[in-house]
Amino acid sequence: MNQTLLGVLPIATNNYVAFTFFVGTMAMMAASVFFFFELNNVPQKWRTSVLVSGLITFIAAVHYYYMRGYNLETGESPVFFRYVDWILTVPLMCVEFYLITKKAGGKAGLLWQLIFASVVMLVTGYIGEAIYGKETQSWIWGLISGIAYFYIVYLVWFGEVAKLAGNAGPAVTKAVKTLGWFVLVGWAIYPVGYIAGTAGGLFGVRMFEGLSMDIVYNIGDAINKIGFGLVIYALAQSDKAISPTHA
Repeated sequence: MNQTLLGVLPIATNNYVAFTFFVGTMAMMAASVFFFFELNNVPQKWRTSVLVSGLITFIAAVHYYYMRGYNLETGESPVFFRYVDWILTVPLMCVEFYLITKKAGGKAGLLWQLIFASVVMLVTGYIGEAIYGKETQSWIWGLISGIAYFYIVYLVWFGEVAKLAGNAGPAVTKAVKTLGWFVLVGWAIYPVGYIAGTAGGLFGVRMFEGLSMDIVYNIGDAINKIGFGLVIYALAQSDKAISPTHA
């Protein structure tokens, strides 16, 4: 049956942007189903963390479905939907650091530091991309967003998160270090997309000409959001193997 008759816009074979939106939707939804179904197979103390992982990928799956439709209908980048997704999911990813270090003494202040920094990073990034994206001063907003990003990196690698993880046992230490690499390397994909998609480029110098911002963002989202959840799940399973009576 014709895809149009089913209310589904067909994807051209050379439309790699729409294809990555489609793959992203399926991948995020599959990850959500996995995390939700595995809730009862992890120790109770880690269930909230695994639940949050499922919520992150579920929210992303819904937004990717809409972003794919928007892109196919308009041919434009769904900047607004992208940032709505991020303003919900990125703070939740930061919450994961608090949840897994809470038993080692993590306080609510750490939680709010992470959330505040992530919101500043996203709001300034949106202003630079959606409002000033075609103007050279977009680099200023990108710089502010980058400062907030590096503050999160500092907290995870050298600040309170790192110190708490060191007191929480080898499994948590390993998980936080792995998540830290996601933040340091995986999240660095987003500035590349920002530089590719705004006139300000890197401090006013346009780089990565011809690189699709949406493809960069879509790959980054799949790696980071699903990867974050899998690290949390692996942490829960390793703790279950060490202390099976606590499952």
